Amino acid sequence: MTSKLEETNELLTRGVEEVIDRTNLERKLGEGRPLRVKLGIDPTSPNLHLGRSIPLLKLRDFQALGHQIIFIIGDFTGLIGDTSDKESERPMLSAETVKENLATYIEQAGKIIDLKQAEIRHNGEWLSKLNYLDISRQADLFSLNEFISRDNIKRRLEAGKRISLRELLYPLMQGYDSVEVKADVEIGGTDQRFNLLTGRDVQKFYGQEPQDIITNPLIEGLDSRKMSSSAGNTINLLDEPNEMFGKIMSLPDELIIRYFTLLTRLPMAVIGEYEQSLKAEANPRDLKLKLAGEIVRMYHSGADAKLAEDYFINTFSKKEIPANLPEFKPSQYDLISVLVESKLASSKSDASRTIEQGGVKINGAVITDPHYLVPPGAVLQKGKLKFLKIL
Repeated sequence: MTSKLEETNELLTRGVEEVIDRTNLERKLGEGRPLRVKLGIDPTSPNLHLGRSIPLLKLRDFQALGHQIIFIIGDFTGLIGDTSDKESERPMLSAETVKENLATYIEQAGKIIDLKQAEIRHNGEWLSKLNYLDISRQADLFSLNEFISRDNIKRRLEAGKRISLRELLYPLMQGYDSVEVKADVEIGGTDQRFNLLTGRDVQKFYGQEPQDIITNPLIEGLDSRKMSSSAGNTINLLDEPNEMFGKIMSLPDELIIRYFTLLTRLPMAVIGEYEQSLKAEANPRDLKLKLAGEIVRMYHSGADAKLAEDYFINTFSKKEIPANLPEFKPSQYDLISVLVESKLASSKSDASRTIEQGGVKINGAVITDPHYLVPPGAVLQKGKLKFLKIL
């Protein structure tokens, strides 16, 4: 059984890059009252991915200790666009796109947090009601120099890239979210540090005690770059078990322990044993199978994890084509049409690119001719994980 001190230490260290102000937060945690812990996510794509799970798991950690968590869906800030982690201006999204993207956000978050005990808010509730005077008073709290001293903004200025005045307003909006929900703590990625600190100043302006801050590290995706929907290197919470399992098995070996630590809640003592076994030259593949199984179990079920492991071993270790292939009858049999109609490609250009890169096989043979006619009865394979039997 863990002590209160051990619980607090893990709360403030696992999946945590920085705590501001740790002394103050430890004091508040010691008071025994439920804290209001906030996380906001903008629906800039339809899927939550494992990178987003890091702050959501931290929300769950607070929730398990009896604190009130607030999950804010940025239906308003999603329109405006946050460029905290971008090297170029993020375009404004349409209201229709944001609405489509957020359709299943709450359901996806519910794979991690207990929705029944959570406070779910949309920041359009209050941000859409502010007027120019409100915004001017908030903007008066900060100087232009404070904004342009941020590393990515400085780089863009030096490169002569455009920076819109709209981008200056985003931190104010995120800060005002903290005022509306009366946040004691806000969680966000290291790329959000400026915005999180802005919340402290905006709260003070409105007569509230400034929130404490927990920043979480950013996780690498399938290509070892930061996991990002725009980079297309994500493992999504809604990925099917076989796809999720296969993606994790394709990760570089050096990410195994990092993924266990940040993306699961296996005990750190167990993860420490895994790390020692790697140093003792254990086969990384064996640990990766454990990692893939644990993550599939978290977002699907134990039974799904076992089936996905069997599928992976039979398909990729024994080089077998899986049984019970999904079947598809296209209206046209040229390879591009088959890929687009079956939704294995998002567009004709996406299909062409995949074919040119050698990402499509017919009956085990790589096909690079986009005009290839797929014969009925053939098995089409896209990448490592997607199979179809063509009728």
